[in-house]
Amino acid sequence: MMVTILNVVIDGILTGGIYSLIAMGFGLQYGVARVLNISHGEFIMLGAFATWSLYTFFGINPLISLVICGPVLFGIGFLIHRTLFSRLQRISASTGAYEASSLLATFGILFIIQNAALLIWGPFVRGLGVYSYPVSFAGTTFGFNRLITPLFAIVISVAFYLFISRTRLGKAIRAAAQDRVTAGLMGVKINSVLAVCFGLGALMASLAGSLISITYTISPIMGLEYTAIAFIVVVLGGLGSISGSFIGGFLLGLIGSIVSYFDASLALITYYVIFMLLLMVKPTGILGK
Repeated sequence: MMVTILNVVIDGILTGGIYSLIAMGFGLQYGVARVLNISHGEFIMLGAFATWSLYTFFGINPLISLVICGPVLFGIGFLIHRTLFSRLQRISASTGAYEASSLLATFGILFIIQNAALLIWGPFVRGLGVYSYPVSFAGTTFGFNRLITPLFAIVISVAFYLFISRTRLGKAIRAAAQDRVTAGLMGVKINSVLAVCFGLGALMASLAGSLISITYTISPIMGLEYTAIAFIVVVLGGLGSISGSFIGGFLLGLIGSIVSYFDASLALITYYVIFMLLLMVKPTGILGK
């Protein structure tokens, strides 16, 4: 029984760490940049396949790929916002009109990235199979990847939280989230900050994708499920709360692990039930305002 409980907890921490990374970036994109990025999962998929390609063709360690893929995806996200969403914001008559048009634009980005991935990597399921050797832990045996992946996820999440809460750029981001007009009057370059937020969301998605590729199989159509999970975690933690996304990710991961122990097919259904209950009972989430 203790071994079973430990397995469930380890799996919950593993998936929860990945969910936290995904949700923190997704929440930043919508909470500050006001872009409900339906293509968020495609950036996760790109990070996963970029890591797989670097390892398969060049022998680059997947953990080293974190510092390669992340900055590249940040740059792509930054450029997408400066070229596409900044223009949509300028020509939109209101904030509501901008959010609607940007939502439609992200659907277009989703299909472009997904079909490009299908052309490049094909429709096949891939897997790295690295760090899967067994290690003993607390009287039982686990694959090493199941231990190292959540560790990296936690370290990255904490570093991201400290960046947002302690750095000058992080303060500018929080100021833009609270009151964009006043922040601009105080000298914050709003357009640049919003582009940075979208780029950071893409960076966090890429890091999550790299970690996913170490532990799970990946495919070019994996993105949409992770986008849905990110949205649920953000609502669970509280929209606009980075710490809420961190807590919500681990909480949802543990719930999913417990449900999967009985029937894996019920995990996603459970997520959606939690989502609907939250909307009815506590739409602000755990730490939302």
